[in-house]
Amino acid sequence: MLLGLLTITFFLTYGQKNKSIKSSPLVLGRIDKLYSKALKETRTLSIYLPEGYNAKDTVHYPVIYVLDGGVEEDFIHITGIVRYNTQAWIARFPKSIVVGIENTNRKRDFTFSVPDLDFVAKMGFKKEQFPAYGGSAHYIAFLEQELQPYITQKYKGTRSRTVIGESLAGLLATEILLKHRHLFDHYIIIAPSLWWGSESLLKPVSTSAVLAPKPVSVYIGACAKEEEETMYQDALTLSNMLKEQQNLNVYFDYLPEEIHATIIHQATYNAFKLFYPKTIYQK
Repeated sequence: MLLGLLTITFFLTYGQKNKSIKSSPLVLGRIDKLYSKALKETRTLSIYLPEGYNAKDTVHYPVIYVLDGGVEEDFIHITGIVRYNTQAWIARFPKSIVVGIENTNRKRDFTFSVPDLDFVAKMGFKKEQFPAYGGSAHYIAFLEQELQPYITQKYKGTRSRTVIGESLAGLLATEILLKHRHLFDHYIIIAPSLWWGSESLLKPVSTSAVLAPKPVSVYIGACAKEEEETMYQDALTLSNMLKEQQNLNVYFDYLPEEIHATIIHQATYNAFKLFYPKTIYQK
């Protein structure tokens, strides 16, 4: 009986004392809507602005673009990695703006045009799983002609740009690297679906048209061979091919304990460590 009275008294007292406690939203970023003429649709952007960001001062920040960047996709956990690594007591790399691009139809947007879909059966897919495809040229135009200028105009971003893409988004990041290298300075390519188009991106090409005016860093992450040998070998082939090109710093990272569904978080963290191997206390 006494225990029951004490318990009731505790909860009544706790409730009375905490009537003044108020809750408020935990704000990580903001949502922008941008209409794209190239894509003929409005795209949703998740934007993270670093601590201390002030539209009125003169400080500008590198920009990290996340291709699978919706709130329900990879925006939140990638932003967490960026925020952690840019804390003052770590300072692995500069505070950065993160731009997450929410998908509407990633199979359409991240794949380049092909004459037919006969090759998809080799990877265990059915043609019906790709009702729309081959739109990467429009998506790249959106990135270059609309999104990057929009971010430069509205936010205080520098011309230092990173792109992060996994799976089909990794395929797109690879296509940009090979054909439009100037768009980004750092490429984080994770478990890329290079099987698309019968691995045509891995065929030798002339690099004279794609060389960037300054060195570009490329991270290629591959998950366990046992899950999909073809994707591992394709990632390794891409790495070896890129290492023969000038003005590229290429890092190949095999993560045998990760599968396709789990690799992106660890790979992104590893990529930043390889791009920026020293923190403020290791300099």
